[in-house]
Amino acid sequence: MSNASSTESAAFVAQALAAALARLAPHGLSFRQPVLVVCPPRQELWLVREGKIERTWPVSTSARGLGCQRGSHQTPMGSHRVEEKIGAGAPLGAVFKGRKETGQVVLPLEGQPAAGEDAITTRILWLGGLEPGKNQGGEVDTHDRYIYIHGTREEGWLGQPRSIGCVRMANQAVAELFDLVEVGTLVEILEG
Repeated sequence: MSNASSTESAAFVAQALAAALARLAPHGLSFRQPVLVVCPPRQELWLVREGKIERTWPVSTSARGLGCQRGSHQTPMGSHRVEEKIGAGAPLGAVFKGRKETGQVVLPLEGQPAAGEDAITTRILWLGGLEPGKNQGGEVDTHDRYIYIHGTREEGWLGQPRSIGCVRMANQAVAELFDLVEVGTLVEILEG
């Protein structure tokens, strides 16, 4: 990466982080508590403490882009919080259906994705929207849309938008993240 593009990238990240923290401020932002920022343009999730990015992981947001409407299969934007944590102690690659561990454990896919499969694996951080009419309530309710941060078999495609609405992470990464945040952790999904 050239110095110019490195500087532009750093400026983008700094601007995006400042915008995310400003949007979370009305929702009880505390610099002592970690917050999560999902950056769809970079297909990254940032763990932020005291206003600084502490960890960065590649993710996959929706292949259909951003949107909050029920049935859109898009990743919702705006301010959220972790409403539920599911899967503590499950093995890496554990498969969940209906938020229940099935007993099946899968390995990450090396080649083409399995036809019609979008396995939810390892851990689930179930999100709830904080903005009435945007991502909370009615036909735009993030929690009622079952939007999660979760593990995936498709680890080789992280960094590309491929999900059907959720935020996918590598299994090891989502297990680490699960242990670093609590129910109530604020999450900002950037709009662009």
